[in-house]
Amino acid sequence: MTPTLPTGCVIALLGAESTGKTELARAIAQRLQDRGTPVTLVGEYLREWCEREGRTPRPAEQQAIADEQTRRIGVAAASGVVVADTTALMTAVYSEQLFADTSLYEGALAAQRRYAITLLTALDLPWVADEMRDGPHAQQPTDALVRAALVGAKLSFAVVHGSGGERLANAWNAINSIAGSEGRTRARGRLEAKPASWSWPCEKCSDPECEHKLFSDLISRRE
Repeated sequence: MTPTLPTGCVIALLGAESTGKTELARAIAQRLQDRGTPVTLVGEYLREWCEREGRTPRPAEQQAIADEQTRRIGVAAASGVVVADTTALMTAVYSEQLFADTSLYEGALAAQRRYAITLLTALDLPWVADEMRDGPHAQQPTDALVRAALVGAKLSFAVVHGSGGERLANAWNAINSIAGSEGRTRARGRLEAKPASWSWPCEKCSDPECEHKLFSDLISRRE
């Protein structure tokens, strides 16, 4: 089944380091393209910045990085569907985690509200080190901050588990379910941005078995 996604629809991927965001974003974009949906993949500007500058950003540089991520997503959304790896919210989370700076959240969450589908990648993949990453010790705190921000802002999201093809299949099921719910909502003439039933019930739980059961139950109720 291929979801019906209007021009301007943004599928936003969030998650801690080494949780497969980039690979999953590419796979989702490729599947949409293969099925005839015009789509643009917007990469992570923070990583691009770090690779170009050869270092991590200083606190005063974070806002411009977040703004550029949002700008790129907005430009791409004007001409079709967007798969975003990732959004300004991750830059805001890193600013809090590394610099105790929460000033980026307001703008990042305002942008996040405009995105139709938010997928959070679970902490169930093996750690893959690279020179830009802090280390596996940072995953859990990052995950907790992302969840707290989304739940606090009452933004819906789905947690995606599994590896390889299973992870893509679970993400695809979530996209179809959310897109289908939004279509039914629009047909009833209601203006809700996202189905409330996809608000994740726990902002801190990252137990793979617990989440996988909840995720599977949500999917099965919509199939």
